[in-house]
Amino acid sequence: MAEIIQKDGTWVFDGDALRLTPGRDKNVSPLRRELGELIVPLGALAGLSFEQGKKTGRLRLRLRDGADPLLQATGGRLTEPHDPYQLLVDSDRYGVAEYLVDEVRQALLLDEVPTDPVDAYLLPGPSVPLSASAGDGTAGFDGERVRLEWNWKTEESKASAGARSIGIAEIEAVEWQPAVGLENGCLRFRLRNAPTKAPAKYDPNAVELWGFRKDPLMALVAAAVQARLPHPAAGPRESVPAQREADSAGGDDHDALLRRLRELGELRRDGVLTDEEFAMAKQAVLRRL
Repeated sequence: MAEIIQKDGTWVFDGDALRLTPGRDKNVSPLRRELGELIVPLGALAGLSFEQGKKTGRLRLRLRDGADPLLQATGGRLTEPHDPYQLLVDSDRYGVAEYLVDEVRQALLLDEVPTDPVDAYLLPGPSVPLSASAGDGTAGFDGERVRLEWNWKTEESKASAGARSIGIAEIEAVEWQPAVGLENGCLRFRLRNAPTKAPAKYDPNAVELWGFRKDPLMALVAAAVQARLPHPAAGPRESVPAQREADSAGGDDHDALLRRLRELGELRRDGVLTDEEFAMAKQAVLRRL
């Protein structure tokens, strides 16, 4: 096992998964504290690197494209203080950081983990229910419905329609954009058969963000919704007869999915997966069955 403990957080690698725990230092971002501990399975990793500096270094974890709904929802736009896949390292712990990198790289080689994109999420996304307030509103998600509520700063025509409740089946895509310079950001829910080009300020399905400290918390809502939408890399759903025909012709795939279920059970028994993570991963496999 390889472990590094810093004010910024603790990373532990046991050969099967990398456990990322945010630190309790006051400089740790609200997003990372709210997100809590992450367990990243080895199969989701694309690489780990360490960059040395004069006073501090930085560990950077790279995931396979499509493995994490948080990265999918934010499109790589999370900056350094909020990115859970970066860890600041004090200069006296450089040797430990390099040892952790070597251990992860060796495990990736031994397990022959590919680096290509995946077509199903390998991380469960933030726990629900959750809620965040920033910009001109509050966004909440309970796993089934998104609720948007407005505050006194909301544009009048948008607020006059009242709070919004949107079922997950109505949502086609979700996006989170941070405020950059003079351009405001947003958390936007794009609905099926309801395209819009309205700015977030006037869009009743979007929260406008102005670049304040709590803005990144909206990314957690985006990620929780993203985790429950069809994976962007997955093909269109087939009809039931077509799916049955594929199942009967694809016995090898069926056996592989059954093996995956057994592996998930073992990971839960070993404490690598929580009950909630196991349930979500199990449901993803059962849908493919």
